[in-house]
Amino acid sequence: MYVSAPPPAPPPEIPPPRPNLGQQSAAWWTRRHALGRLPYWLLTDAVIALVLCATLYVTNGLMIGWTSAYEVLVGISSPADAKVPWIAWPLSLLGWAALPAFIGGAAGYLITVQIESHQSRDFDAVVAELRTLAQSPTDPGDEM
Repeated sequence: MYVSAPPPAPPPEIPPPRPNLGQQSAAWWTRRHALGRLPYWLLTDAVIALVLCATLYVTNGLMIGWTSAYEVLVGISSPADAKVPWIAWPLSLLGWAALPAFIGGAAGYLITVQIESHQSRDFDAVVAELRTLAQSPTDPGDEM
Protein backbone atom coordinates (compact mmCIF):
# COMPACT_ATOMS: atom_id res chain seq x y z
CA MET A 1 0.00 0.00 0.00
CA TYR A 2 1.27 3.35 -1.05
CA VAL A 3 0.93 6.23 1.43
CA SER A 4 1.09 9.62 -0.18
CA ALA A 5 2.79 12.52 1.44
CA PRO A 6 0.59 15.29 2.76
CA PRO A 7 0.08 18.17 0.35
CA PRO A 8 2.57 20.98 0.72
CA ALA A 9 1.56 23.88 2.92
CA PRO A 10 0.26 26.89 1.02
CA PRO A 11 2.64 29.82 0.81
CA PRO A 12 2.12 32.48 3.48
CA GLU A 13 -0.28 35.19 2.47
CA ILE A 14 1.36 38.48 1.70
CA PRO A 15 -0.80 41.42 2.73
CA PRO A 16 -1.60 43.92 -0.01
CA PRO A 17 0.53 47.04 -0.05
CA ARG A 18 -0.72 50.03 1.87
CA PRO A 19 -2.32 52.71 -0.32
CA ASN A 20 -0.13 55.70 -0.96
CA LEU A 21 -1.13 59.28 -0.18
CA GLY A 22 -2.56 59.85 -3.66
CA GLN A 23 -4.78 56.78 -3.43
CA GLN A 24 -5.95 57.74 0.04
CA SER A 25 -6.77 61.26 -1.15
CA ALA A 26 -8.69 59.92 -4.14
CA ALA A 27 -10.67 57.56 -1.92
CA TRP A 28 -11.48 60.41 0.49
CA TRP A 29 -12.57 62.65 -2.37
CA THR A 30 -14.92 60.00 -3.79
CA ARG A 31 -16.51 59.45 -0.36
CA ARG A 32 -17.56 63.10 -0.13
CA HIS A 33 -20.89 62.25 -1.81
CA ALA A 34 -21.92 60.36 1.32
CA LEU A 35 -21.86 63.59 3.31
CA GLY A 36 -24.89 65.73 4.02
CA ARG A 37 -25.76 68.66 1.81
CA LEU A 38 -24.03 71.34 3.91
CA PRO A 39 -20.72 69.50 4.47
CA TYR A 40 -20.67 68.53 0.78
CA TRP A 41 -21.23 72.15 -0.24
CA LEU A 42 -18.57 73.36 2.19
CA LEU A 43 -16.03 70.93 0.70
CA THR A 44 -16.81 71.74 -2.93
CA ASP A 45 -18.39 75.06 -3.89
CA ALA A 46 -17.73 77.01 -0.69
CA VAL A 47 -14.01 76.29 -0.88
CA ILE A 48 -13.83 78.11 -4.20
CA ALA A 49 -15.64 81.14 -2.78
CA LEU A 50 -13.48 81.22 0.34
CA VAL A 51 -10.26 80.96 -1.69
CA LEU A 52 -11.38 83.89 -3.87
CA CYS A 53 -12.23 85.94 -0.76
CA ALA A 54 -8.89 85.14 0.86
CA THR A 55 -7.05 85.98 -2.36
CA LEU A 56 -8.80 89.35 -2.57
CA TYR A 57 -8.02 90.10 1.07
CA VAL A 58 -4.35 89.12 0.74
CA THR A 59 -4.00 91.18 -2.45
CA ASN A 60 -5.47 94.20 -0.67
CA GLY A 61 -3.29 93.58 2.36
CA LEU A 62 -0.17 93.62 0.21
CA MET A 63 -1.22 96.68 -1.82
CA ILE A 64 -2.93 98.98 0.69
CA GLY A 65 -1.68 97.58 3.99
CA TRP A 66 -3.17 95.00 6.31
CA THR A 67 -4.83 97.46 8.66
CA SER A 68 -6.43 99.37 5.81
CA ALA A 69 -7.57 96.13 4.17
CA TYR A 70 -9.23 95.03 7.41
CA GLU A 71 -10.90 98.41 7.91
CA VAL A 72 -12.23 98.40 4.34
CA LEU A 73 -13.45 94.80 4.69
CA VAL A 74 -15.46 95.44 7.86
CA GLY A 75 -16.66 98.87 6.71
CA ILE A 76 -14.77 101.06 9.16
CA SER A 77 -13.18 103.14 6.42
CA SER A 78 -14.21 103.97 2.88
CA PRO A 79 -12.47 102.23 -0.03
CA ALA A 80 -12.18 105.66 -1.67
CA ASP A 81 -9.75 106.69 1.10
CA ALA A 82 -7.39 103.75 0.46
CA LYS A 83 -4.00 104.14 -1.22
CA VAL A 84 -5.21 102.10 -4.21
CA PRO A 85 -8.99 102.61 -4.34
CA TRP A 86 -9.65 100.46 -7.42
CA ILE A 87 -8.49 97.34 -5.56
CA ALA A 88 -10.26 98.30 -2.33
CA TRP A 89 -13.74 98.57 -3.87
CA PRO A 90 -14.13 94.82 -4.55
CA LEU A 91 -12.96 94.12 -0.98
CA SER A 92 -15.52 96.57 0.35
CA LEU A 93 -18.30 94.88 -1.64
CA LEU A 94 -17.09 91.53 -0.38
CA GLY A 95 -17.30 92.67 3.24
CA TRP A 96 -20.57 94.50 2.76
CA ALA A 97 -22.56 91.94 0.75
CA ALA A 98 -20.87 88.64 -0.07
CA LEU A 99 -19.56 87.50 3.33
CA PRO A 100 -22.78 88.30 5.25
CA ALA A 101 -24.79 86.48 2.58
CA PHE A 102 -22.45 83.49 2.78
CA ILE A 103 -22.59 83.30 6.57
CA GLY A 104 -26.33 83.98 6.70
CA GLY A 105 -27.07 81.32 4.12
CA ALA A 106 -25.05 78.68 5.96
CA ALA A 107 -26.61 79.63 9.32
CA GLY A 108 -30.11 79.63 7.81
CA TYR A 109 -29.58 76.19 6.37
CA LEU A 110 -28.36 74.82 9.70
CA ILE A 111 -31.34 76.32 11.53
CA THR A 112 -33.74 74.88 8.95
CA VAL A 113 -32.24 71.41 9.32
CA GLN A 114 -32.58 71.59 13.11
CA ILE A 115 -36.20 72.76 12.92
CA GLU A 116 -37.14 70.04 10.43
CA SER A 117 -35.57 67.35 12.59
CA HIS A 118 -37.71 68.38 15.57
CA GLN A 119 -41.05 68.71 13.79
CA SER A 120 -43.84 66.48 15.05
CA ARG A 121 -44.89 63.39 13.16
CA ASP A 122 -48.39 62.48 12.00
CA PHE A 123 -50.42 60.78 14.75
CA ASP A 124 -51.62 57.96 12.50
CA ALA A 125 -48.04 57.16 11.45
CA VAL A 126 -46.95 56.97 15.10
CA VAL A 127 -49.85 54.67 16.01
CA ALA A 128 -49.13 52.41 13.04
CA GLU A 129 -45.47 52.18 14.02
CA LEU A 130 -46.38 51.35 17.63
CA ARG A 131 -48.76 48.61 16.46
CA THR A 132 -46.06 46.99 14.34
CA LEU A 133 -43.64 47.13 17.27
CA ALA A 134 -46.25 45.69 19.67
CA GLN A 135 -46.89 42.61 17.53
CA SER A 136 -44.91 39.69 18.87
CA PRO A 137 -42.57 38.13 16.33
CA THR A 138 -43.39 34.60 15.28
CA ASP A 139 -41.36 31.91 16.99
CA PRO A 140 -39.58 29.64 14.47
CA GLY A 141 -40.54 26.57 16.58
CA ASP A 142 -44.28 27.34 16.15
CA GLU A 143 -44.19 26.86 12.39
CA MET A 144 -43.29 23.14 12.59
